[in-house]
Amino acid sequence: MASPAGTPRFLTLTDVAETLNTSSAQVYALVRRGELPAIKIGGRGQWRVEATKLEEYIQRLYEETAGFVQQHPFTDDVDA
Repeated sequence: MASPAGTPRFLTLTDVAETLNTSSAQVYALVRRGELPAIKIGGRGQWRVEATKLEEYIQRLYEETAGFVQQHPFTDDVDA
């Protein structure tokens, strides 16, 4: 699957962390748990996440969050 012009196909864990506004350690944990698909390349085993997989992961989180919100509606009713 092609990435839009100017967008790299593969991202480092640091790139992903910046996109998600979280730490590289958190992204590494997501990858190691299998929540975020990634590949390991090169002799030093550097992790790369395909940009489309990151977008799919984000979309999945939106869907999971919407389900959570539906099951746990926020109410500001306070019993007096």
